[in-house]
Amino acid sequence: MPELIDHLEGRLGRMGGAWPARDGAPEGSPQVAWFRGGRLPRVQAFATIGLFRTPLRAGTSERHYHLELLACDYVNDDQEPGPLPSVVEFVAERMVQGGHAVLRGDVIPLPVPLPGGKTALYVALPVYFDDDFDSVTIENGSDVTIVWLIPVTSAEADFVRAEGWQAFEQELAARDPDLIDLDRAGLAL
Repeated sequence: MPELIDHLEGRLGRMGGAWPARDGAPEGSPQVAWFRGGRLPRVQAFATIGLFRTPLRAGTSERHYHLELLACDYVNDDQEPGPLPSVVEFVAERMVQGGHAVLRGDVIPLPVPLPGGKTALYVALPVYFDDDFDSVTIENGSDVTIVWLIPVTSAEADFVRAEGWQAFEQELAARDPDLIDLDRAGLAL
């Protein structure tokens, strides 16, 4: 996994540690690592380490996807990690248990709302980073895709479901909200 860690640290900053899969997690659940001091100022990132080991499918496709999940927010004053490690863990466990990949444009309902009234996650490319960040080939030859989980409001999630992910991403591009800020106001759609 050195290639994966190097790839993540090259953008997200030094890995400060990782939480092991929780007791009772599905077999194959990955660790969640935290990173600080990367290319985006004052940002902390949380990423799965080892999810790629579980080949995942999307829909009825026979194609396998090798993914790692990413979520970001601003470092808060008390230096606590906040809710995102648990969110990443929740999504990773669901994927491992069901064998299904999450792909760009998917909306994942959350069991408990996040700060700022965020009730779901939108699956996106990690566009706040350079173009080469969204995938890495690791030592076993697998192409691993980095998937960004963006907290969204119920209205934003409903818009994606009704209008499609392309329309939502056009709105994001036009309005340019700070997608790292958990307390951002939802888009009026």
